[in-house]
Amino acid sequence: MAKVKIIYWSGTGNTAAMAAAIAEGAKEAGAEAELITAETAGAADVQDAKAIALGCPSMGAEQLEETIMEPLMEELDGVISGKTVVLFGSYGWGSGDWMRDWENRVSSDGASVWNGEGIIANNAPDDDALDACKSAGRDLAGLA
Repeated sequence: MAKVKIIYWSGTGNTAAMAAAIAEGAKEAGAEAELITAETAGAADVQDAKAIALGCPSMGAEQLEETIMEPLMEELDGVISGKTVVLFGSYGWGSGDWMRDWENRVSSDGASVWNGEGIIANNAPDDDALDACKSAGRDLAGLA
């Protein structure tokens, strides 16, 4: 059975809800979904995966969370080359610059960003954002 790994950091629960929707989509497509919090994740979690999902909300001046997610990304920068990566997260202010920066970073690392862009939700994810997450999960199941 295919296994989809979904690694995320969530401060308010919005990004966690998006992670759960990705897991739901993966399960609908017949894959096993593993939700991993960024606090417990490392490079070994993605080493053998063909495709993964990474989630983090916008923090501060539109950036990744600095104490947990950013150090994890520094570790993953060297191991995501050749993988398909779904990026997702919520934001409460700004225009989504953090996601565009993250997309560029992942692409520069040699990975492909699923669908060409991340999935973002302004505050709590609405039905459209959750549907996009489920779709991403189904696609990841086919790539795993």
